[in-house]
Amino acid sequence: MTDNQYLTVTDLNYYITQKFKNDPYLHKVFLQGELSNFRFRRNSHQYFSLKDEKSKINVVMFRSYFDKVKFRPEEGMKVFVTGYVSVYGPQGSYQFYAESMEPAGLGALYEQLQQLQAKLAQEGLFAQDHKRALPHFPDHIAVITSASGAVIHDILVTANRRFPHAEVDLFPAQVQGDRAAASLVAAMKQIESYGDKYDVLIIGRGGGSLEDLWPFNEEAVVRQVYAMSMPVISSVGHETDTTLCDLVADSRAATPTAAAEYATPNLADELANIHQLQSSLLSSMQNVIRVRRDALNRINNSVIMREPTRLYDEQAQTLDILKQRLNNNMLHQLEWARQKYQLTTQKLTAVIPTGRIKQMLQQEDFYYQKLQANMTSMLREKRHQLGQIGQQLNDYSPLKTLDRGFVYATNAQEETVSSVTQLKAKDEIKLHFKDGNAKAIVKSVRRINNGNQEK
Repeated sequence: MTDNQYLTVTDLNYYITQKFKNDPYLHKVFLQGELSNFRFRRNSHQYFSLKDEKSKINVVMFRSYFDKVKFRPEEGMKVFVTGYVSVYGPQGSYQFYAESMEPAGLGALYEQLQQLQAKLAQEGLFAQDHKRALPHFPDHIAVITSASGAVIHDILVTANRRFPHAEVDLFPAQVQGDRAAASLVAAMKQIESYGDKYDVLIIGRGGGSLEDLWPFNEEAVVRQVYAMSMPVISSVGHETDTTLCDLVADSRAATPTAAAEYATPNLADELANIHQLQSSLLSSMQNVIRVRRDALNRINNSVIMREPTRLYDEQAQTLDILKQRLNNNMLHQLEWARQKYQLTTQKLTAVIPTGRIKQMLQQEDFYYQKLQANMTSMLREKRHQLGQIGQQLNDYSPLKTLDRGFVYATNAQEETVSSVTQLKAKDEIKLHFKDGNAKAIVKSVRRINNGNQEK
């Protein structure tokens, strides 16, 4: 056989790699198993194995994917992993490339947690504007945790060391198990029953798995934390663990010791600050006294204080000047008023209405006499016109005609009969004489036309 008939190892690995890449069933694989050979590498890729009762497979999870894992994987933990299968060419071995990981059996809890978190966030329970500031000098601190755990010990030691004045009261509660949520809510309600006695509340427990910390994700517990009248510090689990209590609380501490530090001031620092403020206040007061003393000395050494009568010399001279100025102004005002009076008197004399009134009275007499003459002439003329019109009316009056023996006739409608065409036989007419009326019956009617009679 020739050398060309033999493949190189690289060629074979490349061929096998392409086979894996082209297999659609290996592009997206959902795998479950137990973590083996897991050693956490900070800020690096993670290399471990997944195994079951009969087999195991090497797994690599790059840092970009591992940073998204929301829990701390541990040796022997059962997990669900999603990813793909491929070949690592330099070693000629196939392995599983993980893209996501979650604890086996806790997938439903994660889904439930996300849904509840979204619901409460929409209601505003995690809003920043609800967060309250922690009191700087608390008198009473309430703590809800297990009575037998190390949490209360760390809080007591830290609070006593930093601020012995604060009184720390423990309200023991179950922090794990099915009854833990009800126990936590009962403890918080008991604290509320004391009114405004407690200045701040610390609620927490040590680390654990999602199942161990689940009571602090219960809706009843979260809502009770939100409803507390005093600020709440949540210290649940370790720094990498986050519960809904941490989100709804006014402040979150990574450890119980940190929670006690948040709740109490450092007495040594406060005393140092007080001493510093005392020194600053004393220095400021001494500076003010020095400035005031210098000002007082300047006043005592001034010419005015040595010869106080000189204080009024300038004012007396000013008073004389003002009196003289006032007198001059008054004289000037009087002279101006006198001149104005004389000018006004002259103007009034020039326009006095006596002559004008006399002239108007003469015009009134003239116009009155002229009016009387015109009225007399007009009445005489109108009387003459009236006589002429009366004579004309008398001349044209029908009564004059009746005096000469004439009559005129009217029909039954009191209409003047001026033509035989208005009459017919047997009509009743009224004859009007100068001295009375007479009624007549028409016996016949004859019409004259051009001197000829017509029926």
